[in-house]
Amino acid sequence: MVNKVFLLGHVGKDPEIRHMDNNLTMARFTLATNERWVKDGNKTEHTEWHNVVMWRGLAEVAEKYVRKGSLLYIEGRLRSRSYDDKDGIKRYVTEIFADTMNLVGPKPEGIQTPPPPPPPPDTPDDLPF
Repeated sequence: MVNKVFLLGHVGKDPEIRHMDNNLTMARFTLATNERWVKDGNKTEHTEWHNVVMWRGLAEVAEKYVRKGSLLYIEGRLRSRSYDDKDGIKRYVTEIFADTMNLVGPKPEGIQTPPPPPPPPDTPDDLPF
């Protein structure tokens, strides 16, 4: 059996990060994917919103680099669950548990990249190769 999801979309809001006991980190955010088509000469667009959940190291990367508007490629699996809200009404939610994430496109504003490493020291010109 296969439960595999591939998504390419934009982050809807900055990730919500939780640091739990035993150094476990979780990130949660929404991801929008768009579908466009033309029917009878009219352009139509549909946006689908996905709930993405990341754990451990992937969540830590999301905490540092993912921001609202980031373009992400996500691979993961679907997980559905239900819960009772504060009024006792049963709610259902489907989430993407991400296994892989790639940042696509330009770096979001406000993200600092480390400076490049210093150049190697001068090497002698008499190298044998």
